Amino acid sequence: MEQLTALLTGLGSAQGAKRASPATLLWSFTATLFLSALMLFSVQPMFAKMALPLLGGTPAVWAVSMCFFQAALLAGYCYAHALVRWLKPSQAVAAHAALLIVTFIALPIGLPAAVGEPPAGDAYVWLLGVLALGVGLPFFTVSASAPLLQAWFARTGHEDAADPYFLYGASNLGSLIALLAYPLLLEPRIGLAAQADFWSAGYLALGASITACGWLMVQARAGSESETAKIDAEETAPPLANAQRATWVALAAIPSGLMVAVTTYIATDIASAPFIWVVPLAMFLLTFILVFRDKLAFNYAIAQAALPLAVLLMIVLLGKLWALAAALAAFFLAAVICHRELYLRRPDARHLTEFYIWMSAGGVLGGVFSAIVAPQIFASVFEFQLLLLLALLCRPGVLLGSPQRLRLSVLAAGSGAMIAILIGYRALVAANVVSTSDFTIYIVILLVLGGLFLTRRWPEHRALLVAAMIAGAGATMSGDKRGALFVERSFFGTLRVVETPDAQHHLMLHGTTIHGAERVRTAAGDPVSEPTPATYYHAISGPMAGTVAVARQAATSRGDKFKVGVVGLGTGSLACYAKPGDDWTFYEIDPMVGRVARNPKLFRFLSHCLPEARIVFGDARLTLQKEETRRFNYLVIDAFSSDAIPVHLLTREALQSYFSKLAPGGVIALHISNRFLDLAPAVGATAATLPDVSAFEVYPPAAAPIPDATPSDVIFLTRDVETAAALKSRWPNGRLPNSTAAAAWTDDYSDVLSALVRRIWGS
Repeated sequence: MEQLTALLTGLGSAQGAKRASPATLLWSFTATLFLSALMLFSVQPMFAKMALPLLGGTPAVWAVSMCFFQAALLAGYCYAHALVRWLKPSQAVAAHAALLIVTFIALPIGLPAAVGEPPAGDAYVWLLGVLALGVGLPFFTVSASAPLLQAWFARTGHEDAADPYFLYGASNLGSLIALLAYPLLLEPRIGLAAQADFWSAGYLALGASITACGWLMVQARAGSESETAKIDAEETAPPLANAQRATWVALAAIPSGLMVAVTTYIATDIASAPFIWVVPLAMFLLTFILVFRDKLAFNYAIAQAALPLAVLLMIVLLGKLWALAAALAAFFLAAVICHRELYLRRPDARHLTEFYIWMSAGGVLGGVFSAIVAPQIFASVFEFQLLLLLALLCRPGVLLGSPQRLRLSVLAAGSGAMIAILIGYRALVAANVVSTSDFTIYIVILLVLGGLFLTRRWPEHRALLVAAMIAGAGATMSGDKRGALFVERSFFGTLRVVETPDAQHHLMLHGTTIHGAERVRTAAGDPVSEPTPATYYHAISGPMAGTVAVARQAATSRGDKFKVGVVGLGTGSLACYAKPGDDWTFYEIDPMVGRVARNPKLFRFLSHCLPEARIVFGDARLTLQKEETRRFNYLVIDAFSSDAIPVHLLTREALQSYFSKLAPGGVIALHISNRFLDLAPAVGATAATLPDVSAFEVYPPAAAPIPDATPSDVIFLTRDVETAAALKSRWPNGRLPNSTAAAAWTDDYSDVLSALVRRIWGS
């Protein structure tokens, strides 16, 4: 490295008389920042998609990945700060060039070969290890570019060097383009292996560009000793206060945590896929582009006024489809306000790298809170509501920029009074003194609003209003648990078991979707003695239940013992179609689901119908591989995360794996019911790539009231001519899936966005 340092110093001195023009400096640094951001934010969805199949396609994969990327970004910023603070410019350029070369040797990006199977249950640490080994070094190296290049630009003597924060806009523009291009251009057209090769080529260009910018900086400093002395005059920059640093951390943490939380909130119901991941992240980056500048292109006062309305709309619509749009709007406005206040509190350019360190530290704290801490302490995605309400405190005039110093004692007393009202109300409800009718709820609301009205002249009034909203949201969250038989959250989402208001059914809900039900009382209120499969698994016209007889007959005709494999345990409803002598195995990724299904106080399907059922925990793609070949006569693929189906269970490689475990005459059932995605064309096209496979889609209406029976969309696959004929005879209204409307999916390629578009437009 010493030779490289000497070379750069010599080149800078020799070319001192031929310094680059101001325009060349500006465009070189701007273009390099743009390219670095393009590379940094294209690798995130690419690698997360690589890791997604290893953990059942759960939304937590992206949440934890974002947490890792934010931590790696902080490490990169600290590295850039160290280069700028403790090394001479030529030494810093040489050191970074050496790191760029070492990183290039480690490419291309991919899953580490030494990765074993993930542990059953929570896999936070395991996933962080995969990310560190697979993408850690390249991400770390590229992440240092933004603060490092801005700091180098500040030392060039350019007329804009005194305030280089405007370059952050170019960086975030590149990030935004990368995020939008990935799901719209890259993912639908090329596979993951080709994406990794393209990224390696882009990295080579970036390394050369960064080194060139470093040389331009060394050259510019060598050209004018007086300007260099001026740039290095550190005493002109005012020292930083700890309160400044704490404010930067808080203003960065709230939108960062919101970004992870809103992504989890949306991906839980639609699908954990790049096109879902990038929308909140793109909005997050867009806010930097909009507000990290002196003059805004919009009315900031309107954004401040709109945030409380968006939060209120979000709370009112909670649990409804339109809440997704309200959630994104509230998140965007909150990020605009927090990032604008962050920009207004930026320090002198001399403290630029430290500013980015503290900003990144806040991003890490927010991401860790939403991705790792919140799932351990909240039974639902309550962190999203909480962070939205905290963002209200960041509006100018509440806690930041208030014309009068807020009295903490008054804030505490006012907040305590409102919490006391809520606690008192809940205690009266628990003691049956008052009911939970709308009338009593309105009385409580009026009491709180009346107190807030009386304090309207206090400077603490707006903060108390936010405190009231936080307390109300907390009461709503705790109220959701009332009447629930079971509520728990794991790496794979939130699982609830509730009793219906008429006390006739127990329902299992994963996220917002019902994944099973049992009738426990008749309409007359009498207990039901025998558990009867319901929802998708009912016997009246349910495809998965009705095909048990077809598969059993095929096995019997060959003299085989009837063996069934079910991927996705749920409540264990299908167990009640087992007969003595059968061999049934259930595959479930979440041990929490197993505990619920085996608890007879919640559901009795397993305990009553198949108490010794074999349950294998782990991702089905991995656990099925360990089974003997040609084991199953009937293999049901029925894995969901809320309403999302893990994509890696529907690829060509997955279907090949299933068929390797299928006995002669056997049937595979793929349950593809989904509110948001039209999966039949993709599954049909994928099945068509396998030799001698017959695909048959069945979508009969329910013949009984929900939740006793629910319509289900199921595609059956078989390689046996007689079994195919039996399926067509059993389901005369079935059809061949339209295999021409989509491309086949593989582990390397899938296009979830097109499935969403087909569902929306009905094509």
